[in-house]
Amino acid sequence: MLKIIWLLVSIILIFLVLIRIPNNPGLTSFATKSNILGSPNSAENFLNNFTWFLIICYFIIAFKFNLSTFSI
Repeated sequence: MLKIIWLLVSIILIFLVLIRIPNNPGLTSFATKSNILGSPNSAENFLNNFTWFLIICYFIIAFKFNLSTFSI
């Protein structure tokens, strides 16, 4: 069960990294600043917090797997 959770966390992290909007100025910055679907800053903050939460979960599960392989 833990391996399935670890796999899902890995896939979600890959997806989150790929959908990130770069912070470069230009025409894309104009599109991200519109308030049509809510505040971009709150969405970006949520994605940042969610990404960090998943990274911490990933490392905790990886550490748990590492400890279980070295038990004698």
